[in-house]
Amino acid sequence: MPTSTRHLATAPSNADVSRYALRLGDDALISAQRMGEWIAAAPQLEEDVALGNIALDLLGQARALLTYAGQLEGAGRDEDDLAYLRDERQFLNAQIFELGNGDFGFTVARLLVTSTYQHALYAGLRHSADSTLAAIAAKAVKEVDYHRDHATQWTLRLGDGTAESHRRMQQGVDDVWPYISELFESDALTTALAASGVAVDPNSLEEQVLVYVEQVLTEATLTRPEATVRHTGGRSGIHTEQFGYVLAEMQHLARSHPGAKW
Repeated sequence: MPTSTRHLATAPSNADVSRYALRLGDDALISAQRMGEWIAAAPQLEEDVALGNIALDLLGQARALLTYAGQLEGAGRDEDDLAYLRDERQFLNAQIFELGNGDFGFTVARLLVTSTYQHALYAGLRHSADSTLAAIAAKAVKEVDYHRDHATQWTLRLGDGTAESHRRMQQGVDDVWPYISELFESDALTTALAASGVAVDPNSLEEQVLVYVEQVLTEATLTRPEATVRHTGGRSGIHTEQFGYVLAEMQHLARSHPGAKW
């Protein structure tokens, strides 16, 4: 079992830990795909490089988490199988990660939220009773700290900039907000794994994440929206229309040439 001896009494099954790692890996994988789409399309050359580096960080996190999920699953699937050969309903990422990039302000708003969430998550997961998850988190938390800082600086720059940049940044925040609540949803899996010391209960992260995000919004002269609609379903394989397109692009080469090596 992947847990330490101090939690043997409530040690979770490999299947449960695998599914949890898969959720986190899918978040990182789909986020990496979306961030990578900005390369050669960002508002300035330096931002092409910055967003490309963020995408690579996320891809590295995805590879580690998907590899571990495959090992625990015991069905012989590796990171490539899980990334390229699963169908839409088998992905467990939260919907916020799959939304189209849209305006740059939207991407910045999403990165601010998701990187703040991932920073809080990995900070807690460093103390996981599962040594592999703890090691992955210890590396990832340093990376997402940079992602959060990058998003913060752009939020301040756009929010407290020109009237047009302020409008676009506020619109980005407004459009992202209905998808935030799913990040903090607990279910039977996360509750049980958190109780055993393996996972972090996502519900426990909501306050600290929103406090940070709201502080940034206030400094950027932006207004926190009031979400009247709360989108959910990604953790159980229910995705937005946009997800099919990003998945098709990501998987096209591997599915067109099965077993190819390059």
